[in-house]
Amino acid sequence: MEHFDPLFRRESGRMVAVLTRVFGVHNLALAEDVVQDAFCRALEVWPFRGMPDDPSAWLMTTAKHRALDVLRRERTVRNFAPELSHLLDSEWTLVPTLDQAFVSPAIQDDLLRMMFSCCHPRLKEEAQVALVLHILCGFSVGEIAGAFVASHAAIEKRLTRAKKVLAESHRLFDVTRADEFSARLPAVHRALYLLFNEGYHGASPESAVRAELCGEAMRLAALLRDHPLGATPASHALSALMCLHAARLPARVDTAGELHSLFEQDRSRWDRALIAEGQRLLDLSATGPDLTEYHLEAAIAWVHATASRTEDTNWERIVSLYDMLLATRPSPVVALNRAIAVAERDGPAEGLREIRSIPDLERLASYPFFPAAVGELEIRMGRPAAAREHFETALRLARSPMERRFLEQRMAACKLNETQVIP
Repeated sequence: MEHFDPLFRRESGRMVAVLTRVFGVHNLALAEDVVQDAFCRALEVWPFRGMPDDPSAWLMTTAKHRALDVLRRERTVRNFAPELSHLLDSEWTLVPTLDQAFVSPAIQDDLLRMMFSCCHPRLKEEAQVALVLHILCGFSVGEIAGAFVASHAAIEKRLTRAKKVLAESHRLFDVTRADEFSARLPAVHRALYLLFNEGYHGASPESAVRAELCGEAMRLAALLRDHPLGATPASHALSALMCLHAARLPARVDTAGELHSLFEQDRSRWDRALIAEGQRLLDLSATGPDLTEYHLEAAIAWVHATASRTEDTNWERIVSLYDMLLATRPSPVVALNRAIAVAERDGPAEGLREIRSIPDLERLASYPFFPAAVGELEIRMGRPAAAREHFETALRLARSPMERRFLEQRMAACKLNETQVIP
């Protein structure tokens, strides 16, 4: 089963989106059941006959045949997609309609419809992201619970409520309506941003880095850019940000599974192709008058990505960009990152002063990299004992074994520095 997981995860969203378009959004559970049937059939057949040359096409064909059986059996007792009902009632039009639904351009459109449907304005952000993960990315309830450090029951309730909202909308979102598309686009951007962020440095108890979440966010962002209404400067900026951060993933965790901060990373391991793609997308994002938070974060990531060494980083430029980002989207985390940049530009004492002046500092109380940042600056101030106390606080807040090992190493460095202090 594990051997097929990446394929099943990738194909799940495409199949559910197509079948929901045919069955109607009120029959989402039926679409999910048909997809599950196709996967079960693959698990029965492939181990004995071998994986087909085109496993994606095999799964799609199997799901289509199963859907045809369901439509023929239940069309007299169940209502399906209202806009297709007249085509599904007749045997003359049933098969051609299904065939048309399963061609590649239609599948891409259905994925986009489902993405926008998941970002319904009646749903909170966490519910939108949970739906995207579950429906479009094929994540189980347990996997979503792990990614967001929530109980299985809590995620199950969240998804149940969210699916009820979808069902009440009666039909999937219409991606041809420019005004409605534009109105919901910021929510889609935010959901994809949060999805990527959860993968890059999320709260999973298993790992501080979930590359598969980053990959899913990038895949869906590319799908959004491929649509004429979705290819906006903000969409390009968001994709640029993802590419530039993802380029650092190979160096963020070493071969031993240890986490490395930006300052410790082996920059020769950064993905130069992704950096180039990020720069291309960042250039495309400059075509309009809007300057969004994604533009600013991508610009910060680009400054980091183009510095061959930490000491070559243009910290003056980064602080300026953080000033603009704070004006656009003020938050304690952004302010903390700005303070770290100030410390690099002006020294650790200035960085600590900036941290103490952050509004709503108490909102960072459960964020492990807040005390860790203070600890790093205390080390640079020559106060290893004070630094160790901050790292101990960060260790109590650590969310994964990877984070705990990283912080334990920083505490060990503090102890070593303490023993080297001359009385």
